[in-house]
Amino acid sequence: MMELPKEKIKAIRKSPKTTFIYGPEKVGKTTILSQLEDNLIIDLEDGSDYVDALKVKINSVSELRELIKELNKENATKYKYVSIDTLDKVEEWAEEVAKADYMNSPMGINFTGDSVLTLPKGAGYFWLRQAFFRIFNVLSKLAPNVILVGHIKETSVEKQGKEVDSKDINLTGKIKQMVAAKCDAIGYLFRDPKDSKKLMITFDTKDEIRCGSRCDYLYGQTFEFDWNKIMID
Repeated sequence: MMELPKEKIKAIRKSPKTTFIYGPEKVGKTTILSQLEDNLIIDLEDGSDYVDALKVKINSVSELRELIKELNKENATKYKYVSIDTLDKVEEWAEEVAKADYMNSPMGINFTGDSVLTLPKGAGYFWLRQAFFRIFNVLSKLAPNVILVGHIKETSVEKQGKEVDSKDINLTGKIKQMVAAKCDAIGYLFRDPKDSKKLMITFDTKDEIRCGSRCDYLYGQTFEFDWNKIMID
């Protein structure tokens, strides 16, 4: 029988367990990952050559599975942080896995298309979501703190009768919504318009920018990037 609490249960965390950081290409995402101590960067896009860091390059789903096995071994080196650079590539590989899954099913045994996303009535997105979260759920447990990195998708939204540029996570449909729900903090990286040397991050949710945080000290904040202001315990 489940025992219900009679008193308030104290919080056990301050810093976000799962953090999503996204921004334009070449804004400095991999560089900031290299500045975080005890952080293993899983480089999926061959972009870490220019930084000194704890890093491992992964070029395929099979290599990613091999790395996951190594990290989950009982005597494996354990890291405080693991960073996935980038989640965009995970979705790209998940599409390949989804195709194989579909072709191994009774309904897809005769499938000859290049991608399950070509299936009628959007049926392929179900297979993509299944494959993506099978990978994502394992990655999100590789360390006490997991940092997800992604690119932006620029679109337009209407605001007070005018169209304004919108910056969103570059993931597909429901995958984007579900990933956002699983993250404790979502920060958007950008260069200070008045000083391009300053890398800024915002957790301030707006119509044109997707971000936010469950952590009170980050919610609604915008500041010059500093890990000490994000990971406080």
